[in-house]
Amino acid sequence: MPKLTPETIAAQLTVSERVLLFCVGSGTDWVKAGVTHARAQIMVVKNLLERDHITIRLVLTEHGRAVLFVLLSRSGIIPISHTQDTAGPMTRSVADAAALLTALAAVDPRDPATADAQGHIAKDYTAFLDANGLKGARIGVQARTGNNPIVDKVLEQAIAVLKAQGAEVVDPAPIETAGQLGTNERDVLQYEFKADLNAYLATMPANVKPRTLADLIAWNAANEALEMPFFGQETFIASQARGPLTDQAYLDARAKCVELTRAKGLDATMDKNKLDAMLGPSGGIASLVDLAGGGGGGGGPGSSQFPAVSGYPHITVPAGFHYGLPLGVSFFGRAWSEPVLIRLAYAFEQATKARKAPEFIPTISLS
Repeated sequence: MPKLTPETIAAQLTVSERVLLFCVGSGTDWVKAGVTHARAQIMVVKNLLERDHITIRLVLTEHGRAVLFVLLSRSGIIPISHTQDTAGPMTRSVADAAALLTALAAVDPRDPATADAQGHIAKDYTAFLDANGLKGARIGVQARTGNNPIVDKVLEQAIAVLKAQGAEVVDPAPIETAGQLGTNERDVLQYEFKADLNAYLATMPANVKPRTLADLIAWNAANEALEMPFFGQETFIASQARGPLTDQAYLDARAKCVELTRAKGLDATMDKNKLDAMLGPSGGIASLVDLAGGGGGGGGPGSSQFPAVSGYPHITVPAGFHYGLPLGVSFFGRAWSEPVLIRLAYAFEQATKARKAPEFIPTISLS
């Protein structure tokens, strides 16, 4: 069996699966690119995907002027936004995720940014699995939006579990800069998507004809009936309109993202409340793709924005169900706090046993 590297894994993927690997990072907007998540069930090694910062999300740090991923090599993986998206283990259990993270985390000369991980990589992340890990922990609860009582109910049940397991809960522990990012997060994503996709396509074999984002936009337009029967390519077009990563507008937007999510965001909240970690809902209720309205519906509050934009670690764990649809809670915290988050998430998982194996049923029973 060949050694598992990003390159050997990628060699096993079909073209559609490579597109899935690229596009799986940023939620419903990317459904408009005509991508389905169905092929994500292919094989375990292909679950080294990241769908909007879910499961174990890895850390960013300052590296010169750039903000780069450093715990897990990005070689062979092309995120939509290289400062907001990365790969991480997507597994059935926290123990499996810890084991997979142990195998993946490393300094990789093909990704110079991983040099900063030296001294921060644990020898064995499974060593942090502790069924009593919540005892004595001080956990802050992300302020609720109140716009989805079903999600709020699951969060309240999770808080009760934390308290029963001996954790001290600070509720709420609001992030003071929440709601202040404005368009900066979107602007950074659009700049980086264009730059990263163009760089990726430039490495493709000669028989791959599209070499730039502009080429893909033109192909989609020429094959509109086949490629875009329901949705357009607004995000592609908006990204194409952006300039290079040397634009002052990009540099300013990224600097604002770092400031508001790190020092003035998560770090400030955790310092003020003397927290080991933060807790919040992982996201809203899964919903149908809305062909008439142009996207997904349903929803509810989520916890991915601040960990994603700051680059701090984030792990999500099953917490409950609504008409058979899963809902999770997220533990997130400071840079390099993966061991703490694994310990807390594992203890929560063992106390709740909330996960149910997927049934692949054709429809959901509402009775």
